[in-house]
Amino acid sequence: MSRPAWHLAVALALPALAPLGKPTSSSLRDSMRNQGTAFSMHNRGTSFSPLDRQTHALVGLLPAAVETAGKQVLRAKIQFDLCPTSICKYSFLRELEEDLTDLFYTFVSKHLLEVLIIIYMPTVGEACIRFSELWRKPKGAFVTAGHKGRMRQILNYVPDVVHIIVVTDGGRILGLSDQGANGMGIPIGKVALYVAGAGFDPAHALPVSLDFGTNNEKLLADPLYIGARHRRLPDVEYFELIDEILCAVKDKWPRCLVQLEYFATHHSLPLLAKYRSRMLCFNDDIQGTGSVILAGLLNALAIQGTAFKDARIVFYGAGSAAVGCAQTIIAMLISLGVREEDAYKQFWVLDSKGLLTSDRPDMAEIRVRAPHKLPFMRTDMKTCEPARMCDRSSPSQCAHGVLGLSEAFGKHEVESMHKYCARPIICPLSNPTSKAEISAKKAYAWTSGQCIFASGSPFDPVTNNGQTYAPAQGNNMCVFPGVGLGAFLCGATKVTDAMFIEAAICLSEMVDPESLKAGALYPPLEQLRNISALVAATTIECAIRDGQSKLTFSSRGEVLAFVHAGMWSPPQFDEPATFYMRADGDQAADYLDEDDTPHLCT
Repeated sequence: MSRPAWHLAVALALPALAPLGKPTSSSLRDSMRNQGTAFSMHNRGTSFSPLDRQTHALVGLLPAAVETAGKQVLRAKIQFDLCPTSICKYSFLRELEEDLTDLFYTFVSKHLLEVLIIIYMPTVGEACIRFSELWRKPKGAFVTAGHKGRMRQILNYVPDVVHIIVVTDGGRILGLSDQGANGMGIPIGKVALYVAGAGFDPAHALPVSLDFGTNNEKLLADPLYIGARHRRLPDVEYFELIDEILCAVKDKWPRCLVQLEYFATHHSLPLLAKYRSRMLCFNDDIQGTGSVILAGLLNALAIQGTAFKDARIVFYGAGSAAVGCAQTIIAMLISLGVREEDAYKQFWVLDSKGLLTSDRPDMAEIRVRAPHKLPFMRTDMKTCEPARMCDRSSPSQCAHGVLGLSEAFGKHEVESMHKYCARPIICPLSNPTSKAEISAKKAYAWTSGQCIFASGSPFDPVTNNGQTYAPAQGNNMCVFPGVGLGAFLCGATKVTDAMFIEAAICLSEMVDPESLKAGALYPPLEQLRNISALVAATTIECAIRDGQSKLTFSSRGEVLAFVHAGMWSPPQFDEPATFYMRADGDQAADYLDEDDTPHLCT
């Protein structure tokens, strides 16, 4: 029989009370894992019906009122609004998710836009920095170097079949650098987006932290830090551990989708190259970012009046996100008939030391430590003087910032872009908002309101010279939940680059002509589940066409129906039984009079 939450609290608080001489692992672990997790997953609180209360031994442990989900959401909204800061709202929502999972996702669906900026960008950045400080309850799996040789066994402790894993090693969290085990805030947030945005079942979703140490001295000195207190492992040992855990996942859950998240560039690129053909996995920083930026670029160039094959693009940043964006755009150019070597010539890429050119004094180091930069080395320029670079990269000016350096796009650079292009495309993509390369306010001001703007984190509307502009947000959540759902549902053998290109085209086509004319680059996030369903359907069609899935459908309508049937939604308790409790605590009848007036049962 299931037990109410206080039974779990007692079990957690009193582990030493197990019979002397007998291990606590089996009974206590099962109690904590199965009763606690399952209870929160299906806990309805005051929405439990009279029968449920009797069945689950909850009679007398809940107030008399039996409430609809709508009323519970209303109460949650009042409590949410009482939180004075974003980080307080984040803590409230984490607690709600842990205790009342169904209600949490109902609340998210009812207040999506207001909640997204709390459970993910931009608040999740602060949540990661303060993760150890905010720690309350375990969620997900924390894998350490001490688990070497036992990782497959550890996965047996997870009570359910897992369909989706989001995993990070905390090595490069947003623009915040190494956050160690505190980076777990990212997988937790991304799992919530998979559930809320694409309908993965939360009972089968697992956030994972690969806690292989940290080089963040501040964390190592923090008495509250929850992670392993040692420096990051050498690459040889690191990759051995990665291989063990990913092979264990593949063995335990062969169909599980694994999303690699926020690994440092020197780890993320080789990991993706090695495992993308071995299991169902992808890297959202690389492929998801590339897809969503391609979608925005397709629409931005349409607004600008420039043919896609004539795009000239500047990237400020040369890490995994920049490479992902550039490679996705290059793949699109090649599909339009542009030769690969010519496609690379349409990019001007800068790293922290300047423009990538063939005469760089650090070329030897780049060949060894950053070979992904080599295809972007320009042979026709020796400097990165902004005005000259803008001259050479006209007629289409597209500047994408992915370096994580606040205010990297200065007035001189922006005005130089505007000099050569009437409507420059400016995309500060670094997260969180504090790391954006330029603010929306400055971008509009320095281009007299003529720029086409999209950012990684959200910006508030901007008024310039009496006109108000709504900055677009190139948010990966428009892509990765749908691609992941589609790949999982159709049993794809791998996640391909073609899926992300098709997803980008699908996403761009969701913007209607009137919205495009008004400057919108993406469909409204209020439609996130519909967006994900359409992207998932496109992903399935791509997988079937490319031989990655054995499913067959006679029409796109059938594909969409299949997708919607596979999407989880929190159960709704909008019409619970109205009842009253007798003084002795027994269940009373649950009748309503014909005029819907409740009558007392005696």
